[in-house]
Amino acid sequence: MLLLLQLLSLLRELTAESPWGLPVVADGPASLAKVVMAELADLKLENKPWPGGTHSLHYHYLALSEPGPGLPQFLAVGYVDDQPFIHYDSRVDRAKPQAPWMAAVDTQYWETETQKQRAWAKVQQVETWTVMGYHNQSSGTHSTQRTFGCEIREDGHTSSFWQFGFDGQDHLSLDLETLSWVSAKPVAVQTKRWWETERCYAEYDKAYLEGLCLTSLHRYLELGSQSLTRKEPPKVQVTRHTAEDGSITLRCWARGFYPRDISLSWWLGEDELVQEAEYVETRPDGDGTYQTWAAVRVPARMENGYICHVQHSSLNHTLTVAWEAPSHQWITSAKVISIIFTITFLLVAGVLIFIKQYSQGGEEPHNSQNPMSVETAQLLC
Repeated sequence: MLLLLQLLSLLRELTAESPWGLPVVADGPASLAKVVMAELADLKLENKPWPGGTHSLHYHYLALSEPGPGLPQFLAVGYVDDQPFIHYDSRVDRAKPQAPWMAAVDTQYWETETQKQRAWAKVQQVETWTVMGYHNQSSGTHSTQRTFGCEIREDGHTSSFWQFGFDGQDHLSLDLETLSWVSAKPVAVQTKRWWETERCYAEYDKAYLEGLCLTSLHRYLELGSQSLTRKEPPKVQVTRHTAEDGSITLRCWARGFYPRDISLSWWLGEDELVQEAEYVETRPDGDGTYQTWAAVRVPARMENGYICHVQHSSLNHTLTVAWEAPSHQWITSAKVISIIFTITFLLVAGVLIFIKQYSQGGEEPHNSQNPMSVETAQLLC
């Protein structure tokens, strides 16, 4: 990083005025960074009721070395529980709300966040060109990604992460236990040495993630309580799939639920099929809710014996769902059989009438004026 000394005088003021987003610590005197770090470490969670469930706050920063048409040089997006709530685009150069519950925040907050993101845009731009140099790249479009955040689980335990990527690949991550930078690739060792020149920056990141980040998460949950602490039950459906080799898979779908935490399991009688089941990670459904599924392979004609169990905070009991054959399946089959029978009957009748007419009249079968030929044609049609 370059020395962003002009930001250091602003840093302490911003931290005191609005402990919401991530302040900037430039590569200035380590003593000043340690002062800010100490202030962050002193931030404690207020003793307020926790809304329950698992909640998270995380940010994604993206910087481009040479952005193409329509692309920003720097982009920052903040998420609470996977829902975007703040957005900064260097082309607009203003931090803006992304969630309705953020619109009521005062103008001072948005001014503060705008200044922070402007500063981070400069820092990450320097980082981008520096890492490009480590890769012997002096031009072209390249990117760095910084992602970090914290989480509070329903049992009160917390966790945090801090990662840095280059061109979409892992580059460095921060081990919060040892306060060491972990390089994902050999070339990242040079970045690791660069960042380890001042241990206080790793200490600062840890202080932010375990102090200010959690405090901010609490406050955002207060602002968006109606949206972020709501409970929406899952819509559950079991589908049946046949593979090319004839094997049958039952998939238990859960969609449209909130909050994120959910448990899906497959049972056969009194036995839970832990090893046999396949699971996917819960993911956003695109409308502020979540979706996921669990699948299990089953023997043919044994589908009805397998039961999907669903547990979610919006439900006061365990929901059990089994696969059901579509009710219209037998109706459709009967219709097909009836149509085939009718067509067969008409063809046989037509052939018999044709043979009878030809044997009695002795006329050529192609005589279109014969009444029997007309009758035959009508039957065939």
